[in-house]
Amino acid sequence: MTRATGTPPGNDARSDWAARISRRSDESRRPGTPDLPPPAGLRAEPGVGHVRLSWQPVDGAVGYLVHRAPAGDASAFAPVDHLGGDVLAVPDPWYVDTTGEPGHEYAYAVAAVPEVTVTGALSAPVTAAALPAVGAPPTVRVRVDAGAAGVPLHCPWQPMIGSERLSQLLCPDLTGGREIGTELLAALRRVRDEIGVETVRAHSILHDDLGVYREVDGEPRHDFSRVDETYDLLLSTGLRPVVEIGFMPRDLARDPERTVFEYRGIISPPKDWDRWADLVRALVRHLLDRYGEEVLGWDFEVWNEANLEVFWSGTRAEWMRLYDVTAQAVKDVDPRIPVGGPSSAAAGWVDTLLEHASISGVPVDFVSTHTYGSPPLDLRPTLRRFGRPDARILWTEWGVTPTHFHPVNDGVFAATFLLTGMRSAAGRVDALSYWVASDHFEELGRPPRLLHGGFGLITVGGIAKPRYHALWLLSRLGETELPVRASGDGADGLVQTWASRRDDGSLAVLVWASTLDQSKRDGDPALARRVALTIDGVAGQVRVTRLDREHGDVTTLAARLGVAEWPDEEQWAALRAVDTLRAEPVDAVNRDGNTVLELDLPQPGAVLVEVGPPR
Repeated sequence: MTRATGTPPGNDARSDWAARISRRSDESRRPGTPDLPPPAGLRAEPGVGHVRLSWQPVDGAVGYLVHRAPAGDASAFAPVDHLGGDVLAVPDPWYVDTTGEPGHEYAYAVAAVPEVTVTGALSAPVTAAALPAVGAPPTVRVRVDAGAAGVPLHCPWQPMIGSERLSQLLCPDLTGGREIGTELLAALRRVRDEIGVETVRAHSILHDDLGVYREVDGEPRHDFSRVDETYDLLLSTGLRPVVEIGFMPRDLARDPERTVFEYRGIISPPKDWDRWADLVRALVRHLLDRYGEEVLGWDFEVWNEANLEVFWSGTRAEWMRLYDVTAQAVKDVDPRIPVGGPSSAAAGWVDTLLEHASISGVPVDFVSTHTYGSPPLDLRPTLRRFGRPDARILWTEWGVTPTHFHPVNDGVFAATFLLTGMRSAAGRVDALSYWVASDHFEELGRPPRLLHGGFGLITVGGIAKPRYHALWLLSRLGETELPVRASGDGADGLVQTWASRRDDGSLAVLVWASTLDQSKRDGDPALARRVALTIDGVAGQVRVTRLDREHGDVTTLAARLGVAEWPDEEQWAALRAVDTLRAEPVDAVNRDGNTVLELDLPQPGAVLVEVGPPR
C-alpha cells in the first residue's frame, strides 16, 4: 500500500492516487468508545539534542499522542509531528522528541488514545528544553546480566513479510536491466533463508491477470491454474502465502471501472454475492485439494484497506457484508482455516469489525491492520474490551513511511526505525510485516532508477538496503532475552538495546540510536552517543557488526560511485560491497570475568556485539 507520491509527477495513476488517498471512508466515532483519563506522572528529561518524556500507562489505551506548545502558551498545544505521514500516536509510555530547537523551552502534554480516531484529554503539562551539543558526545552506560535466566525472545519480524502482487513472479519483463519475476523470487527466497521469515502477504490473488473468474454465456467459470503456478513458485522458497482475498474479478464486479494502482485492481463490491461466495469457496477448496492440510495453517485475510476510498467503492456496511460472506465461505470449506481482517489503513475499523462480529457471530480469528511512521499501536486492550483476548494481532503492513518514492526508504534512518518498531512490538504483536521485500514493486509504476525511495528491503539488482540489514541483525539475536540496565543521557529512548543469549551460550547485544523524527533522516551529530557496554559474567572473543552511513549503506556507496539512474556493470559489482554486513573482531577488556568495551554510536546507527561462545 502506498499513500502518496513524491516524484516524478505526471503519471495518471500517481495523480489519481494523490488526489484521492487522503479521503477516508466512514470513520464516525463508535458509540461506547471509552473516555480515558489523561496519563498521570508525566516527566520530561532534557538531554543533548532531545527531550525524553515518560508517563504512567493508562488502562484501555492503544496508544498515546504527545502534544507540544511554546512554553507559557497552553492554547497552542498540537500533536508533535515526527513526519511519519500516518498515525502519530505511539504505543509505549515514553517518547523522544528531537523536533524542537535545542535551548528553546517547550510545554508538553500527553493524551491517551482508546481508538485511533479518538484522542482523550491532555495531561497536566511539563516544560523542558533540549540541551545544545557541546564537546564530546555524552556516554550511555549499558550493563547486561549474562547469567540471568531471561525470558523467551519474541521475534515479530519472522512470521510475515510484504510483497508486490505475487503474479509478478511470472513476469519476464525487465526493470533496470533485471528480470522482474526472477529477482522478486530471489528476494523472497533471501528473506526466508537469511532472516527466517515464514509467510508472504500480497495483494490481488483474484486479479484478472491470474484469470481466476470469467462468465461465459452468463455462467461463472473458475480457473486457478495461474494461481497454482504462482503459489508453486512461492512455496519452492520455503515461504507460505497469506491469502489476501481480493481484488474483484471484472466479470463479477458491480463497478468494474472503479480501480486502483497502475495495474488496475478492481475495488468494487460484487454484483452477485452468491457468486462471490462460490468463488471464495472454490478457491479455498482448490488450495486445500492441491496443497493438503498445510493450508489449514495459512491465514486468509479479507480485502485490503477498505476504509480508504481508493480501495473500496462500496459503503462500510457493504464491506461488513463482504467480510461476513467471505469469512463464512472460507469456514464452509474447513472451519479450522483462520480468517480475519479488517486489513485496514491507519488502524481503522478494528473496533467496528469486532463490534459487528459480536452481533453477527462471524468468526474473527485474527485482527489485521496497518500503520506507518510510528511503532504499531497496542490492540490488546481493544481485543479485551470486545471479549476476544485470544485473537491474534497481525500488522500485515508496516513501515517507515506510507509514501512511495520517498528518500527515507533507502537510508539508515529507516533501519533504526525498524529496530525500534520491532522492539516495541515484541510480545504484543503476533506478526509485524514490513512492507515490502523487494523494490520490484509497481503499484504506482515501475522503479525509474536504483535509489528511487522504493518500499523494498532489497533493491532492483538484489542489493540489500539498510532496512534489510536491520532485519538481519535482529535475526542474529539469541533465543533468550536478557535484562539490561542503561543510564546516562539518551538511555532507554534515544539509545535502545536488545540483549540475548543463544542456545550455544554465546551472547548477542544490539544497540542503536534512533528517533522517529524524519527531519533527522540524514543524521544529527547532537544525537550521537558513546556507549560503555559491560556484560557481566562472561568473557570471550568479541565481534562487532556496524550499520551506519559508513557500513552497509547503499546510498552512501552509490553516491561515491556516481551512480546515476542505473549502475553500469562496474558499479553493480562495486555495490556488492554493502550487500553483506561484516563482523570485525575487537579488543575488549576482561575485567573480573566481565566483558567491557566502548563504542561510538552515530545517529542513525546500530551495533551488534557478539561474545563467545565460551570455551
